[in-house]
Amino acid sequence: MFYPVITLLSVLHWLCGLVVVAEALNKLERTAPCMPGLAPRTRLVAWLKAIAWALLALGGAGALVAPWLRPTPPTLADVCVIAGFTFLIIRTRFKEG
Repeated sequence: MFYPVITLLSVLHWLCGLVVVAEALNKLERTAPCMPGLAPRTRLVAWLKAIAWALLALGGAGALVAPWLRPTPPTLADVCVIAGFTFLIIRTRFKEG
């Protein structure tokens, strides 16, 4: 019925997953919650940041393997959520220069 739209959503979902995984792994590598000498509040913030980036990496990885593991195309909600994170990542990259 709407095969071109479904295919476009699937491709967009996969590409956004790739961007999210790359950025999440990059940020996760630079997060150091176990660094010695951190104040308790700073350590808590670092742990929360590491957990958030790890969860985003898992979600992005799920988007990457979805075409092979899930026979149904992604829903519009799935695509909107991961595309939102992708646009936030791209906006931050442009803002940083």
